[in-house]
Formats: sequence, C-alpha cells, structure tokens
Amino acid sequence: MRRKFSISVAVAAAACITAGCGAGTDGTTNSAEQPRGDTVAISDSALRDLTVPEEMEIEYAEYALVKECMENKGFKYWTGPVASVDARRAGRYVNDDVAWAKKYGYGRAFDEAAEKDRREHPNVRFPNALPRKDRIRYNTALNGDYDDVLRVDLPAGGTIETPRQGCWAGARTRLYGDLEAWFKAKKTVTSLTLLYVPDILADERLKRAVSAWSHCMGEAGRPFSSPDKLREKRLALTAEMNSRDAREFEVELAVTEATCAAKTSLGKISRDLEREYLSTTLKKYGKENAAYQRMRLTALSRARDLKNQ
Repeated sequence: MRRKFSISVAVAAAACITAGCGAGTDGTTNSAEQPRGDTVAISDSALRDLTVPEEMEIEYAEYALVKECMENKGFKYWTGPVASVDARRAGRYVNDDVAWAKKYGYGRAFDEAAEKDRREHPNVRFPNALPRKDRIRYNTALNGDYDDVLRVDLPAGGTIETPRQGCWAGARTRLYGDLEAWFKAKKTVTSLTLLYVPDILADERLKRAVSAWSHCMGEAGRPFSSPDKLREKRLALTAEMNSRDAREFEVELAVTEATCAAKTSLGKISRDLEREYLSTTLKKYGKENAAYQRMRLTALSRARDLKNQ
C-alpha cells in the first residue's frame, strides 16, 4: 500500500488517543472475482461497530483465503500472525488500566514479537529465499500490481492507493463483496481522526485533565507535562537499554502513568471526548460510515461461514 501524502509525527501520534494505531494490507479486485455465498442482508437498525474479537475473526478468515489463493497459484503461504486483544491496546494516548500496565508496561513484548515476525515469519523467509524472478511472481500474486491501483481521496486531504488485484484483493472481495466501495468507506472513516483530534487536544476539558495528570506524575517523581512528552522521553531513556531492563523500567513507569490517569480521570475524559468528537464528525460522513459498518458485518458473517465449512 502506498500513500500519496505525509502526516506530521505529532498529529499521527495524537490520532492514537483511545486506541493503538495500526495498518493492514488493503486490496480490491476486478469484477471477475465475485464473492462466494449468499448475500448477507443487514438492516439499518442492526448496524454497529465490531468488537475487537470480531475484527480478529475477519482477519483470520482473510489469511485463510489468502493461503488458499496463494496455494492455488503454486506458492506456499502460512496464516497469521493476528494481533491479540491485549496487543491492540498498546499505543494509546494514555493508559488507565493499572493491571494491564503491570503485565505489559507499554507493550514492548508485543513490539518485539511483531518485529521478529517481520524478520522471521515463514511468509517473510519463504519469498526472500526464492530466486528473484520467482520472488517477483510471488509478490505480484500476493499483493497485485502497483501499476494498476485503486485511489481514494481522503477527507483530511491526500490520496491513498492500493493494487486492484492479487490474493489479498481476492480475499477481501470474497468477504466484503464490493472492494472498491469497501476501500473507499474504510479509508474515509478510519482517517477521520486527522480531522477531529486537533480539536480534542485543544479542548479545555482535556487540558485540565492533562494538567491534573501531570501534577500527579510530578508528585510520583515522574515529571512529565503530557502523555506525549512521556512517550518521547521514554523512547529516549530506553534506547540504550537491553530488552529486559527496558521492560522493567517501562512497567514501573506505565503503572505510575496508569495510576495517575485513573486517579485524575484522564483516561475516561479522553475516551469520552473521542466519542463526542467522532460522533460529530461522522454526521458529515453518515453514508460512508453506514457502508463501512454494513460491509464489516457482512464480512463477519462470511468469515464465520467459511470457518464452519
């Protein structure tokens, strides 16, 4: 996937106010590959967001379909990895779950596992071991041709594009149905944070909560003016540490942060503001959001059907 725009680091980090930021492999396909199975009828009253475990069900189904597609093209492919529920909680603007902080700190173990997968997962090692010509065939079969792409203009400006074909494209066509509509709806809805996060950061309610949190952190011997500053300095402080020492340091710091976030209600306030500003912004994109929810529920139903086959 290639993006035709750039986002400032500060704004991108701020976009993770209540949830970890992440990216997947997107794709669409041509009309020759139609989804299998009956049409899933979902009424407007049934529209809703998916839970994290439901999102994971779809991701497992995507991998299974990609594996089937790649094997049909003569290549080996392995399912996964799919990030766990706990792993997806890492990277929030602020964490107020003390138990999670005691167990995971800032999620370093998840980051290290993901980095290991990027180097050593069979889906990485296998194509890298192929002769150059076969490696190109493999990547084209999996991801499609970047000279034949679908483009979507984003609400905050810029354009994002993805290949129209390939096994990822075929898998998502099978699950979502109309991948062109899916890609547009998804990228529209999931990029809205860039529109409203600056307003959240400027909201006096958040500023007061951050100030109270900062005071609490100072009293605990951790003088940070904001969660953003903590994140910046934490990365600098742990840069030269080995993995074990960094984890111990981060767990201690994360527990302090979470304790202060719970005590000052910074976590709750940030989540409430996220819901408030997102709801207001979504009113301008109601059609896209309805399509996004409908197609995700459709994909969930088809993923479950595939699992039961």
